[in-house]
Formats: sequence, C-alpha cells, structure tokens
Amino acid sequence: MSIDQMAIHEQIEQIAPQIVADRRHLHAHPELSLEEYQTAAFIAARLDELSIAHRSIGRTGVLGTLPGRAKGPRIMLRADIDALPLRDGCGAPWANTASEVNHACGHDGHIAALLGAAAVLVQHRDDFDGVIEFAFQPAEEIGAGAILFERAKELEGLDQVFGLHLVSGLPAGTVDSTAGAQWASVDKFTIDVTGRGGHVAQPQLSQDALVTAASIVVELQQVVARELDPFQPAVVGIGVLRCGENYNIIASSAHIEGTVRAFDEAVRAQLLAALERIARGVGEAHRTRVVFSTRPYTDALSNDPGAAALAAQVAARVPGVDHVVTDGVANATGDDFAVFLHHAPGVYLRVGSGGTPSTSVPHHSYGFALNEAALPIAAELHVSYALSWFGTR
Repeated sequence: MSIDQMAIHEQIEQIAPQIVADRRHLHAHPELSLEEYQTAAFIAARLDELSIAHRSIGRTGVLGTLPGRAKGPRIMLRADIDALPLRDGCGAPWANTASEVNHACGHDGHIAALLGAAAVLVQHRDDFDGVIEFAFQPAEEIGAGAILFERAKELEGLDQVFGLHLVSGLPAGTVDSTAGAQWASVDKFTIDVTGRGGHVAQPQLSQDALVTAASIVVELQQVVARELDPFQPAVVGIGVLRCGENYNIIASSAHIEGTVRAFDEAVRAQLLAALERIARGVGEAHRTRVVFSTRPYTDALSNDPGAAALAAQVAARVPGVDHVVTDGVANATGDDFAVFLHHAPGVYLRVGSGGTPSTSVPHHSYGFALNEAALPIAAELHVSYALSWFGTR
C-alpha cells in the first residue's frame, strides 16, 4: 500500500488549530505522575468524539483501539502524559499559574499530537488490515507508567511500536531517527549515612556523617573515570546532599541522592556495584553506618534498525521536515518507552521543537516552551509511520 502524503498532510493541516488548542489546554492543566486524572478524562473525551473505543490502564492510563477493514497485525502509537513538579515560567497566556506543576518536558505536545493523529487515522480505517492502538501513558517521569501497560498484558502480541519525543535542542523541522541505543538506562540511588553527633570542639567523641557524605560524593565521581572502559559511555550524577543542623554541631546523619545512566546492561550493573562498594567502604573508614539502595527507572532504549530506517524514509516525505538525522548522538536521558521496545520492534524519534539556539530553553527548566510548529509535524509522523508500516506487511 502506498500512501498519499499530500492528502494526509492536508488532513493534518485542517486540524492543526485543534492540535495547538489541545496542547495549550493541557499545558494550562498539568498533573503529576500517577495523578493525571483530568488529563485522562480529556483524552477519553476526545477519543469518544472520534468513536474510538478505549479502556483505562491503571488509574490514569488510556488505551484506544482502532480496527482496520480486516484482521491483521497490531501497531501501538504511544504518548506520555505526565508533568513535572516545577513552577511554570514560560510566560504564555496558557501557562499554569495555579500550582507548582509544569509540562516542562513537552508531554502536553505529545498528547495533542497523538490525538491529532487519531483524528486523521479514523478517516483511514478502510486503508489498512490490522489494528492501531493509541497508548496514552502516565508516569514516564518516574519510570512507573510503561510497566502498567506491561502488567496489564497489553503489550503481548504486538507487532510494532512507535513513539516520539519533542526536543527543544533540535530546531523545528528536524527529525532524528537513529538506529541502536539512543537513550540511557536510568537508576536512582540513595545513600543514608548515620554517625554520632556532638560538639565540633570535641570531634573525638563523634562520628561525622557530613565528612563521610562529602567523601562519598568525591569518591563516586571517580568511578566512571577509573573503573570503566573509556569507550563505554556512562554517567554518575549526584543531585542531593542533605546534612547538618548548625555551624558548631557535628552532623549525626546525611542523605545523598543520585543517578546512574548507561547504555549497556553489564556497565549498568558494574556501576551500581561499584557505587555501593565505595559508599560502604568510605562509611567504614569514617566509623559511620551506610545504607545504600537503588530504584530502577528504565532500561536503555534501543531503536530497531529496520524501524528506524522506515521512520527516516517517512520523515523525509513529511512537509515541514527539512532535515532527517540517521547518525545522531546518543543522549544520557532516559525514557520508559524502552519497556514497549522489549515487546516489539519499533522506533522512538526525536522531533525538533526548538527555535534558534538563543531562544530554545532546555527541558525540565521553568521557562521551557515548545515551538508549536512542531506539533502538526509530530502528528503527521504518527499517521504516516503507521500507514507506511502497514504498507510493508
């Protein structure tokens, strides 16, 4: 089956104002991970308007199902739906000023683009044999959403998965469809140090948790440089160090939080083991007690070569896309779309949503704003990839 790209583009253009309006509404009403009740209701209402059957996944996930003209393979299109605990400083009329919650990662755009794609794909249900599913996934930011679809067994028997992430670091009109490992695994680690407090004038009577914690932080920064193959990319980052009560009191406890990012499972395991070994060793050297714990957020995300090649071909045909990247640089951010890719081949695109380098604001910052020119492009990529994939069957 060959698709009429210009016909699809015209259909997208007709609903582009609705896509933008949906995104602005969602941006003004963000919700945190696993609390996306209004967001899920908004999605369900839109699917109802399109006569697309849907069901809940967990408390706030939504899965829509669009059967074609006859039985056939299943493809799942995915959008994440949660926001971040961050004030909104984008300055737009649709900024959220009611709470300290912000769609500062662009998930509002992901939802709007997939809803737009659903509105167009309904018009093509007689053009494919099989099923298109629309997965609106909660809790990507905490690595707890994709697994809900897995536990509900909705990923079993899938033939293909497709997703995309709007990226402010790429200008609108650029699409990155690079094969292989492109997003890192993510693990959070915590280290709790317990010592014995006291007066700084009598250090011999105490066990300083602050000094232990500071030493641990310094030592952990050497793991990547001194224990890994230099050709294995990885990150050990520490974002939290809390301890101390007053300038003349030796701290009795300390708390550290950090993250490990890797692209290889063996490296991931090696890093986590090394961090625990070093933390415990430093604690023992300082006569303090150390408790080390980890929480996995997601595995590394690797694009299937065949799917990435098809997506690159599709993107090159989409009006508004002027640059397709197939040799992009891997990024140490993570995304639990990796769970979907454990069940079926597929691809996760990076879709440019930035402006000029001087105007683009990084994700997860309070001033983050999307270039809305990327929204119709994202919607058209969903549509064109799904129909093109059916055409290869």
